Amino acid sequence: MIAINKYELMLIVNPNADEERQKEIVERLRTTVEKGEGNVAAVDEWGKKKMTYAIKKEEEGVYTVITFTATPQTLAEAERVLGITDEVLRYQTIRQKS
Repeated sequence: MIAINKYELMLIVNPNADEERQKEIVERLRTTVEKGEGNVAAVDEWGKKKMTYAIKKEEEGVYTVITFTATPQTLAEAERVLGITDEVLRYQTIRQKS
């Protein structure tokens, strides 16, 4: 039996990345989740916001909250891809209670 969990991921992308690249990062995450038999329920774009402290010398970031279901293995792959993407300043995933 494969466990499918519900997750919420907050993604902060470098504001200097062009809008097309920002959408490409979210779309790559969607593709990874769906390839692993998960489902993206919602993508909530918050836009550019000032951060409390600088990350990689950036004072602002483009925030996106993504709600999805996935297996733990699919989540690990999605986080691996985000971790090696240069434009991603920070991300955090929270497992939701079902």
